[in-house]
Amino acid sequence: MTQTTVAVTGAEGFIGSHLTEELVRRGFRVKAMALYNMWSSAGWLETLAPDVRESVEVVFGDVRDPASARELVDGAEVVYHLAAIGSVPYSYRAPRTFVDNNSIGTLHVLEAVRACRTPRLVHTSTSETYGTARTVPISEEHPLQAQSPYAASKIAADKLVESYYLSFGLPAVTLRPFNTFGPRQSTRAVIPQIITQLAARPAQIKLGALAPTRDFSYVTDTAAAFVSVGTAPASAVLGEVFNCGPGEDVSIGDLAAEIAALMDVQADIVEDAQRMRPKESEVMRLVCDAAKLSARTGWKPQVSREEGLRQTIDWFLDPANLERYTLNEYHV
Repeated sequence: MTQTTVAVTGAEGFIGSHLTEELVRRGFRVKAMALYNMWSSAGWLETLAPDVRESVEVVFGDVRDPASARELVDGAEVVYHLAAIGSVPYSYRAPRTFVDNNSIGTLHVLEAVRACRTPRLVHTSTSETYGTARTVPISEEHPLQAQSPYAASKIAADKLVESYYLSFGLPAVTLRPFNTFGPRQSTRAVIPQIITQLAARPAQIKLGALAPTRDFSYVTDTAAAFVSVGTAPASAVLGEVFNCGPGEDVSIGDLAAEIAALMDVQADIVEDAQRMRPKESEVMRLVCDAAKLSARTGWKPQVSREEGLRQTIDWFLDPANLERYTLNEYHV
């Protein structure tokens, strides 16, 4: 039986590699774009099981290049567009880089999908586009507010997708995940940062602001949400935006205490001024309303925060995985 081919941008990264894995397990063949680099490294795709890799074609390229996007999209039934730079702190230093990657890169993917008449595009947004919650839980009707250059670049990308749907009838759907965590995540993210600091059993760990709350979704649940909007009937999802998250927020300070208890480590949890966002840029509360996604696709989170944290801690404490970060072998 011939496998249906789908394409994934940003496939070498944290969520992208898990999505690629999930798609293969569901019977798809994946054209997986990895950012071209001098080491010919396919990032986290290189760690996937051999039986998964058999159904993955790694395509080196860059969504900032229109020809790369066209090559990837050609022949795919669904395109999952995840390629982006996701660091809020770095966006203060290099905002143009975020526009080039997140906004213009999305434009190139849209043009490729339009030219190839691809049946469906699944575009990746972020809960950061909402800014601090004005009402909770946050539904898709919540106003968008760019409290960082990163958020602005993603809002621009989201609106480009919306415009191509309304202007050209391009068959697109947008998934807006809240904070995803799990194995393979960059240590720039808060949960891996807490785990790796605690692993050294210090007297204290230093984080950014401790009061903001976030709604954390385990990565396999996020990957399943992508597949759900990629495979649902067109009438249920095209032209729509869907939030993805469990609907349970926790403060960063309380989260750090949870992780310390799970790791059986006692340490003071303190704020580090050098890790703080500018005052007006800090997003104070994010909590997801995913009722629309559940109603249209049947998606529901399967992994609790505690279980997800346990699995993530176990993965990061594996010496082989810690060594990858020490050697900077995977930095996506």
